[in-house]
Amino acid sequence: MGSELGFETLERETRIEALPVEGEIPEWLGGSLLRTGPAKFEVGTRGMSHWFDGLAMLHRFGFAGGRVSYANRFLESRAYRAAAETGEISYSEFATDPCRSLFKRAMSLFRPALSDNGNVNLVQLGERFAAMTETPIPVEFDPETLAAAGVAWEVPGTLTTAHPHLDRANGGMLNYAAALGPRNHYRFFGLGPGTGDEPRVLATLPTREPAYMHSFGLTERWFVLAEYPFVVNPLALALSGRPYIENYRWKPERGTRFTLLARDGGEVLGPFETDACFGFHHVNAYAEPDGTVVADVCTFADAEIVESLYLGNLRNGAAIPAPELTRFTISPGPGTVTSERLIADPIDLPRIDYGRCNERPHRYVWGAGTDGTGFFDRIVRADLADRSSTTWSEADCWPGEPVFVSRPDASGEGDGVLLSLVLDGAAGTTILLVLDARTLDEIGRAQVPHHIPFGFHGQYAAAV
Repeated sequence: MGSELGFETLERETRIEALPVEGEIPEWLGGSLLRTGPAKFEVGTRGMSHWFDGLAMLHRFGFAGGRVSYANRFLESRAYRAAAETGEISYSEFATDPCRSLFKRAMSLFRPALSDNGNVNLVQLGERFAAMTETPIPVEFDPETLAAAGVAWEVPGTLTTAHPHLDRANGGMLNYAAALGPRNHYRFFGLGPGTGDEPRVLATLPTREPAYMHSFGLTERWFVLAEYPFVVNPLALALSGRPYIENYRWKPERGTRFTLLARDGGEVLGPFETDACFGFHHVNAYAEPDGTVVADVCTFADAEIVESLYLGNLRNGAAIPAPELTRFTISPGPGTVTSERLIADPIDLPRIDYGRCNERPHRYVWGAGTDGTGFFDRIVRADLADRSSTTWSEADCWPGEPVFVSRPDASGEGDGVLLSLVLDGAAGTTILLVLDARTLDEIGRAQVPHHIPFGFHGQYAAAV
């Protein structure tokens, strides 16, 4: 059995008090790993088109005294409830549209049915947890029962990212949204940690053809906006009748454009242009003393990666393009951008030691890797001090994003463990793998009695 099992539906919802453990689970791990991802790829007789479309399922791994518990539950979004009640896909997903009559399609131009299928990432905001996707409808949920609790907060735009940053000043979050209409704008906004806090737009930038934006960079002073030449005409988005992502067009002649927007809403520098490329994930960004801005991004040569992630391709074992860890150096004075590949090993789904390094220089990057002949089949640790990399892999195993958890008395950057869900193709089940973050030596693993479909992102919550 190969990686295709990771794209098969999981219907079972369960709670398990203690998973079988091999090796050791560190005693100091005392919180929960919370993850979201697509888990249901068919509704009625119709299948979803793309990996990004599957209906979301929440997963909770609880740690206490070297033991690991597990629970999962479908995210009870309105998209999920409508599918359960009607037996049909009722909301537009990333690359799958519902079957609608001409009348209903015309009405959707005025009242678009945006999906709240939060299958991309999770965020903790104060005492609240929410599942997010790229529409402005985050779904709050209880981190212990995994029960949904409605829309978490308002987002000032039509599209957004599921990769917000921590606002160190107040414990809230910073994020991006695209406001589409007669006039289109990129918007960066802040949201405080309190239940009644309202979003505040902090910086805006007009645009004619918004670029696809999955994440953004952040320094202590700047929002770092990377516009890859994968762009959309908002009118086509409204009128074409095609799924959301199929309205975007690759225009390499535009190049890639970086713009720096001051977090206080003041200065805007750029755009600074470089060669065309595409990326989902910013790793980190920071400013040098001379004002130069460094942005590390996992990049692809073009937007072919989007096409490669259609379920028909993935279930047939097609290769995904190999992502590169690329450093962009933005020099506002001369107005230039240079780029360089940092390590030879392909890497994406990146994580860093966020508590220490977000907005600041970093040494380590962890992620999932592939050699370009299949799906993600290894965990990669990049050491940027000497531009080296180390990998973990195991036959017939496909790991997901490695989440870094810092040791309570950490001696420095990277002192902690990685938690990754690994599909065991031979057994047809999933492993929660625990690795030493600096060496990638295995510490322990916990066995889940069924497969967990490949997901995207999660968070470790120390107090849950």
